[in-house]
Amino acid sequence: MTTPLGLRAAATAAAVRAGISRLRESSIINRKGAPMILATLADADLPPLAPELVGRHDLTSRQLRMLRLATHALQEAASVLAPGERPPLLLAGPEPHPKKPASPLGEGLLELLAPQAGVFLDQGRSEATSRGRAGGLELLGRAMELVRSRRATSVLVGGVDSHLDTGLLGVLDEEGRVHADEVLDGFVPGEGAGFLLLSSRRVLPTSTALAFVSVPGTGAEQGHRYSAEPYLGNGLADAIRAAVGGTSGLSIRTVLASFNGESFGGKEWGVAFIRNRDAFHAEPRMEHPADCFGDLGAACGPVLVGLAALGLRKGYLPGPCLAWCSSEGAPRAAALVSSEPA
Repeated sequence: MTTPLGLRAAATAAAVRAGISRLRESSIINRKGAPMILATLADADLPPLAPELVGRHDLTSRQLRMLRLATHALQEAASVLAPGERPPLLLAGPEPHPKKPASPLGEGLLELLAPQAGVFLDQGRSEATSRGRAGGLELLGRAMELVRSRRATSVLVGGVDSHLDTGLLGVLDEEGRVHADEVLDGFVPGEGAGFLLLSSRRVLPTSTALAFVSVPGTGAEQGHRYSAEPYLGNGLADAIRAAVGGTSGLSIRTVLASFNGESFGGKEWGVAFIRNRDAFHAEPRMEHPADCFGDLGAACGPVLVGLAALGLRKGYLPGPCLAWCSSEGAPRAAALVSSEPA
């Protein structure tokens, strides 16, 4: 993973565990004349574009930044691949804002990740979606289908996003959503990338697996932020119910949530928790690392699963863990992460 807390997974996990925050005033001024609070990486800390991508005028500044954000994280996840192995990549990208309906990923960004990171991929089976925070968890299901059907030995699942786009920040600022002294119900826009390498137990021995992840549960919230429908809380509740369904004696000890500081997420979690109360420990531990690295958007799902896996491996997070993400639109998704196979 690459986040405002570090360029590698271990750095981000250690910083989150220590409660280190990278939320800072930026040089971008909001509509009230105050500096926006963002969580971003210094441009100098990001790898340069691959030579063949320099001067690509068909790519937006946001797309170019996402390519650079994804570089180290993709290389890190692919570093344990066998020589010559070319896994498919399932990539989650930002969802379009209702006022900016074009897909932020554009066409061809997925194909550009391989030359940018120097990683060999099965492009024929790779795919990208633009479904925001929940997208990475949703794609875990597709990855498992590829592995179980033996159409792929291993699959990379990732997400990348950046809010460092003046047009997007301007729209969010107009909506009163970017955190500031006078905005109490706002969030801190962030950026980052996270990638997971999934393999089956017939390929990767249990002793060498970092963690085990379940088939994700998915849902759709019809009363989402940009909908005229009333909020009923069904989407996340359904996603968690599907993720934990059929698991007897389950007692989830840690929850990693896509909370970003806005009240909508807290209300949504309250509904989902009450409806699925029997699946949780009496006092589950809550982790909402956006407090440390801001809202990672489409990178959120893979990063939360990665943080759960590292926490379980090192013993500082009690398991099993539940990671859940809610997008700006309807998509909702959740997945169990454990230290033992189900």
